[in-house]
Amino acid sequence: MPRIAGVDLPKTKQMAIALTYIFGIGKYTAEKILKEAEIDLTVRAGSISDQEAAKIQNIIFEKYKVEGDRRKEVSLDIKRLMEIGAYRGLRHRRGLPVRGQRTSTNARTRKGPRRATTGKK
Repeated sequence: MPRIAGVDLPKTKQMAIALTYIFGIGKYTAEKILKEAEIDLTVRAGSISDQEAAKIQNIIFEKYKVEGDRRKEVSLDIKRLMEIGAYRGLRHRRGLPVRGQRTSTNARTRKGPRRATTGKK
């Protein structure tokens, strides 16, 4: 199981998908990284060599913010929105959907489980 940027990649997945397990790397970015490292997109993560893993890791650390740095940046962005009193910041503070989704129905992921209301007929 290759370890890149402090994350164990699943060895049965293709490299283009396995790299998305690293926070801050999506499918498009993973494909760009593999093309730059000259590694086939469909090769399984368990079958890459240590030199190829090192090449990928060097590219990631040179050009991208991933894992801890990226998480810290995102949390600071959310904190900044809350401090300046932006609408998006208020939605984050209240635990409601931030990007304009409806809340009269759905939005259970953000709002949590339904609370039973008594006396309804």
